[in-house]
Amino acid sequence: MSITVDSPGATPVQALLVSLQLTDSAFPSGFYTLSHGLEGYAQAKAVTPEGVPELLADLLRHSVGPSDATALALAHRAALAGDWDALAETDQRLNATKLNEGLRRAATRTGRQLLDLAQECVGGEPLEQYAALVAAKRAPGSQAVAAGVAYAAAGVPTQQAVVSDLFAYAASFTGAALRLRLTDHRRAQVVLRSIAPVIEEVAGAALRRELADLGGCVPMADVMSGRHERAEARLFAT
Repeated sequence: MSITVDSPGATPVQALLVSLQLTDSAFPSGFYTLSHGLEGYAQAKAVTPEGVPELLADLLRHSVGPSDATALALAHRAALAGDWDALAETDQRLNATKLNEGLRRAATRTGRQLLDLAQECVGGEPLEQYAALVAAKRAPGSQAVAAGVAYAAAGVPTQQAVVSDLFAYAASFTGAALRLRLTDHRRAQVVLRSIAPVIEEVAGAALRRELADLGGCVPMADVMSGRHERAEARLFAT
């Protein structure tokens, strides 16, 4: 059953339902199998339970916001405008900003899975066009770009799309902290609620960026991710 919305805008309820579905941990894109670098920090004993909220805020501001959230916003606009060249370029640039092979591989694996599922449960020309770009190897198929196209195809407004995906990242990060025993269920919910102002701030900045500004600067996170790639035992893909 398709929930495609033909017009650029969906009703608030329709948009909310799509956002809830695409960001739910039950949505089988593989996004919630990632620790987003947290396992690398834990292995290096570079983060404590008390430091998890601050690390999450820093990654949102300096990594996810300038890269994935910005790419999502740009992809969403390009999909609505039918600018497939801009969509492909956004995907290529996002992929190039991910310095570690593990991060690139995880982003494209989850992105292609999201694209495949969204074509079935959301549908619409933007997803078809993006799938053609990925099949032709003109676009890598990154998760953030696939999400942006899926939200656009479903008529979810750009701001809501960006905020939804940032919350999904925060929920996935705190879920990883839970499995790594860096938090418990109650504190994880406190962190998610307290991070809301940071998500609002990061989303606003992402919506204002142009393609030339896409990309974060997180040297320590890149180091931790590189170490994680070579770890003998890993619970998460990243």
